[in-house]
Amino acid sequence: MQTQAPTGVPDHVASERVFDFDMYEDAALKKDLHASYSRLQREAPNGIFYTPRNGGHWMVTRLDLMAEVVKDFEHFSARESQIPRIDNPPLMIPLNLDPPEHMWYRGALAPFFGPKSVAAMEADLKVFAKSIVADVAKRGECDFVKDVAAPFPVTVFMRMMGLPTERFDDFRALAEGFFRAVGTTEIGAASQAIVQELAGVVGSRAGGAKASGESDLISIMMDAKINGEPIQFEKLVAMLFLLFLGGLDTVTNALTFSTRYLATDKALQARLRSEPELLAPFVEESIRLYGVVNTPRLVTKDCERFGVKFRAGDMLLCALPMAGWDDSKNDDPAKFDIDRKIRSHLTFSTGPHLCIGHFLARTELRILYKEWIEQVGEFSLAEGYEPSYRAGMVMSLESLKLKWTPKS
Repeated sequence: MQTQAPTGVPDHVASERVFDFDMYEDAALKKDLHASYSRLQREAPNGIFYTPRNGGHWMVTRLDLMAEVVKDFEHFSARESQIPRIDNPPLMIPLNLDPPEHMWYRGALAPFFGPKSVAAMEADLKVFAKSIVADVAKRGECDFVKDVAAPFPVTVFMRMMGLPTERFDDFRALAEGFFRAVGTTEIGAASQAIVQELAGVVGSRAGGAKASGESDLISIMMDAKINGEPIQFEKLVAMLFLLFLGGLDTVTNALTFSTRYLATDKALQARLRSEPELLAPFVEESIRLYGVVNTPRLVTKDCERFGVKFRAGDMLLCALPMAGWDDSKNDDPAKFDIDRKIRSHLTFSTGPHLCIGHFLARTELRILYKEWIEQVGEFSLAEGYEPSYRAGMVMSLESLKLKWTPKS
């Protein structure tokens, strides 16, 4: 990945706020991504610092500060999602809309992702998870990313949207390519490839759900209305663009990071096998420690907040995964502890932009882990395994080699 060299530090940035950190290529990120990020809370100034890397931008690493930023649309807009800034950034709806417009589109999507809708999916999710794990359990080894963490949630989401599941590999590659892209040219090409695919899917439909009788998300959204009017084609594609990126990558990454930890903790594996009711707190602790999405904001007007001077046009990155590592909110935050009484994080953000898919994500994690623990039994990291990370806006562990003794 090519990242931009350091730029000069703007005059409005106090020298004590400057800390050199590359969100894509910092050397420490290659060793242990989350633990390396957490050092920013100890070493960087006061929870907010300015790095001259990647066009120059602010970073926020403490929970309370991030919670204020993501809810303050007067000063920090969600309308751009790339650092460094690029020309003609892709539009993802409702992510890149501020209230009140954001809520119009979020309201159209909300019924698909609420507790009632997700509960109605549980039986099918359990059957599919059982099948995915059964195919792998008899082998005694796997690449968890390729064989489990991607096929389960990605296929679920493709079916939900009404995308052709036989194109799993194509669509997964498109999502991964977008998250690896940096700069106007790369991001533009990756975005256009996804937009063309989604526009083709929408354009190939004979009509929405009423005309076709289909009940997938794309068909229903083709019939949906915003303020009494049908959703414009370009805006519908922009909505599907966001869902495509979220559904084809984020849950996969969450599964992979927490499974890597679990592979090193045999005592916890045994507890989960004997006490399956502990899967719920296990999932919540996994979410706290291993968030994967960083969220950018664009400063819309000159202001002074949190003792920092911001200028219109500044970019700011909320390192949401670090909220769960905040030692002012969680005791001994680096410890994986399913018994902790207080567990605070911003893995799914907060406020109007709270991740719309968080109920589904939690359900998928719980169901998949139940099958994995039951069918695979005790497992560990494969000999010689070395992690390889993708840092940036959405972080991932690119492979996870595991081994176990198959049950007879």
